[in-house]
Amino acid sequence: MSELHMVGSAPNAARRSRAIRREGGMVNGPFIERYFGELIRIIRMIPRDGVDVAVELLLAARERGSTVYVMGNGGSASTATHLACDLAKYTIVDDKKRFRVVSLTDNVPLVSAWTNDNGFGSIFVEQLRPWLGAGDVLIGLSVHGGSGTGAAGPWSQNLVQAMQLARERGAKVIGIAGFDGGAMRELADVCVVVPADSETLGTPLVESFHVVLHHLLCAALRQRIEAADA
Repeated sequence: MSELHMVGSAPNAARRSRAIRREGGMVNGPFIERYFGELIRIIRMIPRDGVDVAVELLLAARERGSTVYVMGNGGSASTATHLACDLAKYTIVDDKKRFRVVSLTDNVPLVSAWTNDNGFGSIFVEQLRPWLGAGDVLIGLSVHGGSGTGAAGPWSQNLVQAMQLARERGAKVIGIAGFDGGAMRELADVCVVVPADSETLGTPLVESFHVVLHHLLCAALRQRIEAADA
C-alpha cells in the first residue's frame, strides 16, 4: 500500500467510526466489555504467593550462576522467547551479575530435526539432555498445562517430558499455566495458574495473562537486583 493511500484513508476511517457511534454505539461493545470484565475477574484470583516463590527461585539461580531454560508451544512459544529476552536483558543492573538464559523454542533447524527423527514430544527434552544440571531452572508456559487432547494426541507432552527430566536431574521447575494447571501443576516446584474456566475466551485470556506474569517476574527481579547492596 502506498504512503499516499495510507494517509488518505485515515479521514475515511475516522468518519466511519463517527458514523457507527451515531448509529447506536459500538458494534462490538458487549464483547469488549465481556472480555475486559473477565480480565478483571481473573486478575483478582491469580495466586500472588506462587509469583513470589517463582521470583525467589529465579534469584537463587542467578546467584549460584545456574542457567534458566524457557519453553512453550504455539503462542506460548512466543511468550517463552519474550521471557528469555527480558530475563537476559531487562534485568541487567550496572555491572551486577546477570541471568544465564536459554530459550528452547528458537532454534528452528534443531527443533525440526528432533521432530523429524524422534517426534515433537522430544524437542525440549533432547535439547536439555547435554546441558541441564542440578540447580538449573526450567520454565514451562502452557495454556492447559499438558492436559487435554487434539488431533495429534495429548497436548504439550514435550513440556511434560522436559519437566520430568528436570525433576530427575535436580533442577527447579516453574510452571505458568491456565485452567486447572494440568500435569504441569503436579510436576512443577511452583505453578502459577491463570484460573480461566471458559474455553470460548480461555486461551486468549490465559495467554494475555502469561505475558503480564512474565513482565511482572522480570520487573520484580530487576527491583530486587537494584535494591541489593544499594
